[in-house]
Amino acid sequence: MLIFLDTPEIEPLKAGHATGLVDGVTTNPSLIAKSGRDFKEVIAEICEFISGPVSAEVAAIDAPGMIKEGKVLAAIADNVVVKLPLTIDGLKACHALTQEGIDTNVTLCFSAAQALLAAKAGASFISPFIGRLDDLGQDGMELIHDIRDIYDNYGYTTKVLAASIRSAAHVKQSAMAGADAATIPPKIFDALYNHPLTDKGLADFIKDWQKTGQSIL
Repeated sequence: MLIFLDTPEIEPLKAGHATGLVDGVTTNPSLIAKSGRDFKEVIAEICEFISGPVSAEVAAIDAPGMIKEGKVLAAIADNVVVKLPLTIDGLKACHALTQEGIDTNVTLCFSAAQALLAAKAGASFISPFIGRLDDLGQDGMELIHDIRDIYDNYGYTTKVLAASIRSAAHVKQSAMAGADAATIPPKIFDALYNHPLTDKGLADFIKDWQKTGQSIL
């Protein structure tokens, strides 16, 4: 499963990139606004060291506007993926941009029917929001299963990108459900490899090794 970091913050992205485990990045207008930086400059800087997909979202809400903005964003770097909302205008823009060879990420997906339409429009990625469904008392993971089944039934190549990830358990469950990728905040990425038993075991090994007085070098 591909792992994307869901942040526009450069330092956490560089730290994640240094592990060799991060495959891409997702951003949105809300995250960029918090950084206080110029949107296009942030995307360009990220693309300088992240070679995988970098999602950059349009601000327009009408199809012609999304198409124009999408072309501007796609011109920033070859690995930019234009992020579009799952509205009828977003689907129109997705189809138009796909026809021009521009990769797209259709976001704010909350139903399998929406995901079906995104695939038909040619989306490169579909982003179902797991956590937000869970917040409403629904089973967000069930949506991942449903989308996976539909895409496999018809051979759609749109990648399922699990979003609104709230925990390491969400990442595990998404992988088990067949998601192609998950986009996660840096703190959740850290939680994937941190475990108290790992820390305890390592401390015990170091203590025992030191008692031997040996050196590998």
